[in-house]
Amino acid sequence: MAAPPQPQSTVAISLLLLLLHATSASPHPDLAPLLSFKTSSDVSEKLSSWNNTSSDPCTPAASFLGVSCLHNRVTKLVLENLNLQGRVDSLTSLAKLRVLSLKHNRLNGPVPDFSNLTSLKLLFLSYNEFSGEFPPALPSLFRLDLSYNNISGEVPATVNRLTRLLTLRLDGNQISGSIGFLNLPNLQDFNISMNNISGEIPASLSRFPESVFSSNSALCGLPIRECTIPSIPSPVVSSSPTSLPATAAVHGKIPGKKHSGGRISTLAIVGIIIGDVLVLGIVSLLLYCYFAGGSVDGKNVVSKSEKMVYPSSTGSSFEKGRMVFFDETRRFELEDLLKASAEMLGKGGLGTAYKAVLDDGNVVAVKRLKEAIVGGKREFEQQMEVIGRLRNPNVVSLKAYYFAKDEKLLVYEYMSNGSLFWLLHGNRGPGRTPLDWSSRLKIAVGAARGLTFIHTFGTSSKLTHGNIKSTNILLDKSGNACISDVGHSAITPPTAAPRSTGYRAPELSTTNNRKSTQKSDVYSFGVLLMEILTGKCPTMVDNSGVLDLPRWVRSVVREEWTAELFDLELMRYRDIEEEMVVLLHIALSCTLDTPDQRPTMNYVVKMIHDIKGVKMSPSHDAHNSASDSS
Repeated sequence: MAAPPQPQSTVAISLLLLLLHATSASPHPDLAPLLSFKTSSDVSEKLSSWNNTSSDPCTPAASFLGVSCLHNRVTKLVLENLNLQGRVDSLTSLAKLRVLSLKHNRLNGPVPDFSNLTSLKLLFLSYNEFSGEFPPALPSLFRLDLSYNNISGEVPATVNRLTRLLTLRLDGNQISGSIGFLNLPNLQDFNISMNNISGEIPASLSRFPESVFSSNSALCGLPIRECTIPSIPSPVVSSSPTSLPATAAVHGKIPGKKHSGGRISTLAIVGIIIGDVLVLGIVSLLLYCYFAGGSVDGKNVVSKSEKMVYPSSTGSSFEKGRMVFFDETRRFELEDLLKASAEMLGKGGLGTAYKAVLDDGNVVAVKRLKEAIVGGKREFEQQMEVIGRLRNPNVVSLKAYYFAKDEKLLVYEYMSNGSLFWLLHGNRGPGRTPLDWSSRLKIAVGAARGLTFIHTFGTSSKLTHGNIKSTNILLDKSGNACISDVGHSAITPPTAAPRSTGYRAPELSTTNNRKSTQKSDVYSFGVLLMEILTGKCPTMVDNSGVLDLPRWVRSVVREEWTAELFDLELMRYRDIEEEMVVLLHIALSCTLDTPDQRPTMNYVVKMIHDIKGVKMSPSHDAHNSASDSS
């Protein structure tokens, strides 16, 4: 017969059940800070939806006004125009907060120290009554708006640690001191008007309009008034105290002289500037003539309206070649190219590219190949015949080629909108137009289609590109991505130096076989996708030395900092983070170390197509909106 249960066991079980019940009923970690803020600030009872009896503000039933959650933690708090008063210190306990907007209230006290909120990206506290000094820096911030408060003191040098900052609004405060040290390279929206700022505006901020610096009487420099440098009295040697007039002695001026003290006259400064410009112009002209491949041997005579970029091919030792055309391309001769108005587009490992405008107005792109990289004539012509048959909207078409002993030319259709490299990395200074997300997706899928067409062209052999990189992704007049330099790797001797290090698959770097494969093309395309997402070049330099982009991306993903990967210029667009993460996963699969584990380009195109690429426009009032993607 079983023994009756011991009283101690019954008590233990009861205590365990009570403990489990207490644990399950424990309040949400963000509830107490929210209720504390409501108690101290909600004088007008605008937060009546914040129910004290609710244990979880993140449940749909709770319906806390202005509260948004992610993974059952409060990540966004938007409470604007609610007549809130008092201090906000309790909100510093919302550990997972990413967006905080308390604009147009009557909140006061010093701006609290939010430095423990490591996820905070957007902070909008404008039009309140905050006082005290500038708050401690938050390195993770993208947007900071403290305008129209009573903040005083100086802007601390630690602000330069906010390297990701896109918005800095400090207008309408009582801030003093200098801002000459400010250097925030990614800043897009800035305003420090209506303060007590003094000193000179730094060059890094001179690109902003004059209005963002107005009502600071002691501030000078571009784009407002010029800073005047007071004259420094020079010592005056005289035999008698009365030998100079008193006014002249004070200012260090000698009567009858136009120059004073240690200052240079305006005429002298203008002369120096004009001289510098002339010298710079002459040097630039000489460098251009040198690098453009011009000749001064008497054979290449350049008219004023033309820029000769090809060497003369009329010498006695020249072996006459012929122009070979494809399809119904308009015929022209080598002489037509030689006398065309031309402009150098760039130099690469294979040769120099030019834009040539023929006499009839037809525009073509001409690549003059280096002698050292071209194999035999028969091999060259066979490869050109294959490339000439490639016709696809996402592949730059080869119109013609020319082969002779002293000259090898490839003639392509001209792409008028430049390269992906320039759109991503060019003109990073004032006046730059960022490449928006929808355009990046369009370029990615266009390049993927082009590479898929190359890989699936023909039946007898598998074509490869061998040099996928952002400079070889060109855009036509409609903004469609087109792959250029197709087949160049096939005419490059094996002894040629390896190209495009940052895009090269690991199996090509660790073996003596440098022949590209379709799987190595896929790897290069994955690096290209990472370049589109991050805005970074495929090779970077950090404290540990040279770092390739795929290795850096994987290290950041391992640390679960995925949001820190993406190009800051993409922060202007809303609701795209999920799409960027999907494209990132595609890039990671393309750059796997084992070639057989990488997807085919057919499948890559399908995966990119599955991304919902809706058209997006920049938020023109991004700095005033708390709903920006973070």
